[in-house]
Amino acid sequence: MKKVLVLFVFTVLLISCASESENTMMVTGNIKGLKKGTLYLQHIPDSTLVTMDSLLIDGDGSFTFKTPLESPEVFYLYLDKKDNNDINDRITFFGEPGIITINTTWNTFDTQANITGSESHTKLEEYREVMSNINKKNMEIMMGASQADKPLDSLALDSLQRLSMRNTQRGYAFAINFALNNKDSYVAPYIAVKEIPEANVKYLDSIARVLPKEVYNSKYGKELQALLEQEN
Repeated sequence: MKKVLVLFVFTVLLISCASESENTMMVTGNIKGLKKGTLYLQHIPDSTLVTMDSLLIDGDGSFTFKTPLESPEVFYLYLDKKDNNDINDRITFFGEPGIITINTTWNTFDTQANITGSESHTKLEEYREVMSNINKKNMEIMMGASQADKPLDSLALDSLQRLSMRNTQRGYAFAINFALNNKDSYVAPYIAVKEIPEANVKYLDSIARVLPKEVYNSKYGKELQALLEQEN
């Protein structure tokens, strides 16, 4: 009887540890050159930025955070370098269960961060790379209008406006197609609710309809459901 009880307890512990591992995110890495500062792990559960954990760094830029997850979502690493400078102080990454490694340097904290271990983040970066080029094109159009040698007439302004609108529509089309083509990724509902929430409801509904159950019931999947309910 005693052996049976010991075996039962051991089995329960194994199941418990496996469950914890499947729903736990570990963020680890190094901030090269950082001697002093405080690093914060943050996220936005509803509408307010919340600090989940913090670490005082003194002489060694290595760090590790461990936190349970209900579902993959966007997190932030905020670094207070004690230099009275708010530039380059926050890294955005798409967190998910498992080990995520973030290596960077103190003076290019957010711009040179190397993030590995998260498939969702890799997919988000793929999306952002194309969108960055689309947004850059819009900036070029605006700069062209503002830096003209002489005031533009109505025809020229209308032409630039149409060009800008076409480029904006191109961005919407890309975002919608990216979400539809990557429906198995938790990034799909994120794009819908955070990048294009004002898109035509039929496109948002199309994204929601193709999501697999686990993605549909994730944090951003639920936000997409709520958004669609508001529109109907």
